[in-house]
Amino acid sequence: MKEYYYDKLLNIKTGEGKKEFDQSTHYHPYEPTPYSALEELFHNYEVKSSDRIVDFGSGKGRLNFFIHYFYQASVIGIEMNEQFYRDAIDNKERYLVKITKSKRKLEFINCLAEEYPIHCLDNRFYFFNPFSIHIFKKIIHNLMVSVENHPRDVEIVLYYPSEDYIYFLENQSIFELKQEVILPIVYEKNQNERFLIYRFPL
Repeated sequence: MKEYYYDKLLNIKTGEGKKEFDQSTHYHPYEPTPYSALEELFHNYEVKSSDRIVDFGSGKGRLNFFIHYFYQASVIGIEMNEQFYRDAIDNKERYLVKITKSKRKLEFINCLAEEYPIHCLDNRFYFFNPFSIHIFKKIIHNLMVSVENHPRDVEIVLYYPSEDYIYFLENQSIFELKQEVILPIVYEKNQNERFLIYRFPL
C-alpha cells in the first residue's frame, strides 16, 4: 500500500519490475528500500537540508526523491546500470513536473560506484548491499581520502547490513557505530531488517 501511495505522491515509478541486473559477482540485483523502512529510518535519524547524501546503487531513485521531497537535502544517486539510470532520469522529469522544489539538489550519475569522485561536501552515504565487500572497501578508501583532504562530519547508513560490511567497518576502519534503527514489525522474524549508522570520529 505504501509503495503505491508514495510513488503516486512523488509522481515516480520505482517498483522492482523484472530482475534485471549486470551479470557480475560484485554487483547485486536491484531492490528498492521499502517505503515503510524509510519512514522508520527518518523517524529516528535526522536529515538536514544542508546535508549532501550519496546513494550508492540508487536504482530508479526512490531514496533520492523521498529525501529531496521531505527534507530538501541534496541527494546524488550513483547507478552503474544504464537502464536503471534512465529510469531515474525519467522519474526526475515526472517528479519535477509535479514538485516545485530545487532541481539543483537532485542529481543522478551513471558510473561505477568506486569511480565516483567523492565531493568535498558529500557527508552522508547510503548503502543497501548494492555490491560486494570488494567494491565497498574501495568506496570507503575513497571516502577516507576525501575526509583527510577536507575534514568534515561524515556518516554511513547501511540498510539490511551484510556481515562483511559490518566486520570491515568495525574491525578494519576507524568508523564507529553511532546508532541502530530496527524495523519493529519484521525484526523479530529477520534481524537483518535494520539500519546501522556509522560515524567518522572527529
